[in-house]
Amino acid sequence: MLSAFLCIAAFLVISITHWLYKWRNPGCNGVLPPGSMGWPLLGETLHFFAPNSSSDIPPFVKERMQRYGPIFKTSLVGRPVIVSTDADLNYFIFQQEGQLFESWYPSTFVEIFGRQNVGSLHGFMYKYLKNMVLNLFGPESLKKMLPDVEQASNIYLKRWSSQTMAEMKESTSKMIFDLTAEKLISYDAEKSSDNLRGNFEAFIKGLISFPLDIPGTAYHKCLQGRKKAMKMLKSMLQERRERPRKIRTDFFDYVLEELQRQDTILTESIALDLMFVLLFASHETTSLALTLAIKFLSDHPLVLQELTEEHEAIIKKRENPDSGLTWNEYKSMKFTFQFINETVRLANIVPGIFRKALRDIKFKGHTIPAGWAVMGVDTNGASRNFMAFGGGMRFCVGTDFTKVQMAVFLHCLVTKYK
Repeated sequence: MLSAFLCIAAFLVISITHWLYKWRNPGCNGVLPPGSMGWPLLGETLHFFAPNSSSDIPPFVKERMQRYGPIFKTSLVGRPVIVSTDADLNYFIFQQEGQLFESWYPSTFVEIFGRQNVGSLHGFMYKYLKNMVLNLFGPESLKKMLPDVEQASNIYLKRWSSQTMAEMKESTSKMIFDLTAEKLISYDAEKSSDNLRGNFEAFIKGLISFPLDIPGTAYHKCLQGRKKAMKMLKSMLQERRERPRKIRTDFFDYVLEELQRQDTILTESIALDLMFVLLFASHETTSLALTLAIKFLSDHPLVLQELTEEHEAIIKKRENPDSGLTWNEYKSMKFTFQFINETVRLANIVPGIFRKALRDIKFKGHTIPAGWAVMGVDTNGASRNFMAFGGGMRFCVGTDFTKVQMAVFLHCLVTKYK
């Protein structure tokens, strides 16, 4: 009896030891980058999701860069991951989209943004949705939208100027969300009894948190915020379906037209996930960039001076100084666009861009095994490797809309306020 027990115990010890060894030393047809796989199953997930209040490189990445170099391995939420801060590798990943790499996100992110979200789709379906969004945020649409963006900026700036204090992140977030929601789904926050933005606030607070879906946790609140927001969007879409408009005025109208086509590949769930992602992207990323832009201007008076001179020169060239911005004036804001790009680069808005290797890839003496995830992190900015608006086939389709909102807001700010 004792010998049998000892045999079983020895077998278990050997099995566990072998499993731990395999976990810490995953197989590879080549040489893996240096790094640690962390604890079994958990990996280094806890450290990855640790809060980061600065706009600098996340501590998780910075510490491992110093220890292992610009390319290292890790494990996040049970998945082996290669993290790259190497500008050449990140550029290579973008260029090989669809050939050696495909878009991929951790299962927790997919759960949060929806299984049919545009970031998780590939091939024809991704291109189809991208073209749909460009119908809303393309140059021709933005030209028509310019007066509305200027009007919203002036209204909110005037409102803030009469207050003792305005919390910029919260205030710009509300301004941008209301404008985007009005253009996407004709949502009027002042008239609606539903607090759509409130649900997004709950969602955002738990977005970068440990994925533990238990009541009271940030992740649980995040999922609940998404659930409520999606319920509202679905109700709005159904209401529009029952009372369609004769003339297309927003993205909902365009979606309904597509859903009614016999040969459509669009489904209601894909359309709603797309709406959710577009509202989130404008709500959080642009407001953060604008808040930091204002901080950078207050910290760098010479930059503020040059920006002000550029916008005052635009007004001086007009026949009527009180007329609104034109598209040609907007396109002439050379220094403004440089400032916006630098702000977005420093803002570190997106923690990383995820891809999955489709086959074994050799790069700078290391091997990225097929099936492993790759997380590209931008630490250099500028030139061809600048990743703030994505890259390759997945360059952010809302980039131009973001630049319009930021440039127009800055124009109104520096020409009318001190």
